[in-house]
Amino acid sequence: MFGLKRKVVKKTPVKSTKPKKRGRKKKAWAKVDWEHAPDIKKQVDELAENLQLDYLQLENIYCIRSSTSKARAYARIWGLNNVWQMALEKPPSYVIEVLSQHFDKLPEKEKAKVLLHEITHIPKNFSGSLIPHIHKKGARNFHDKVDQLFSQYLDKLEE
Repeated sequence: MFGLKRKVVKKTPVKSTKPKKRGRKKKAWAKVDWEHAPDIKKQVDELAENLQLDYLQLENIYCIRSSTSKARAYARIWGLNNVWQMALEKPPSYVIEVLSQHFDKLPEKEKAKVLLHEITHIPKNFSGSLIPHIHKKGARNFHDKVDQLFSQYLDKLEE
C-alpha cells in the first residue's frame, strides 16, 4: 500500500525430531442397515405377556434389526421424548434395536435376558423417557431389576 513493498518470506518446513504417533486409525463411517424385526417384536410381546408387564403399551414398542454397526452392544433402546411427541403429535413410543452381528449369535435365553434389559429401561408411566443404569444398592438398582425379571422368566419356562 502507498508504494511500500512487502517482503515475502518463504517458510520452509521444519523436520520434527519426535517420532510419528502410531495410534489407532480413525474408523471410516459405514452405512448402518436397518430393517423391521417382527421376530424380535413377537419375542418382546411374549415376554411382556408372560411376565405380566401390563404398563407396556405393546402397540407403541417397535423392533428393528441393524447390521454393519460398529457398536459393541447387543441391543439398544430409543425413546421418543416429549419434544418429539409434541412436534409429531405421536404418543410415547420406544424402538428396541438389536445389533444382528452380536445379538443373533446368542442362545435363546440370553436373547431374552438382553431384551428384558432393554424393556427395563422403559418407565412404568410409559412417558417416552428412559430409566438409566442405577448402580446403587437397594430397590432402585437397575441390574437387580433385570435379574429379577429374568429369574421370573426362567420360572415361567419351567412351568
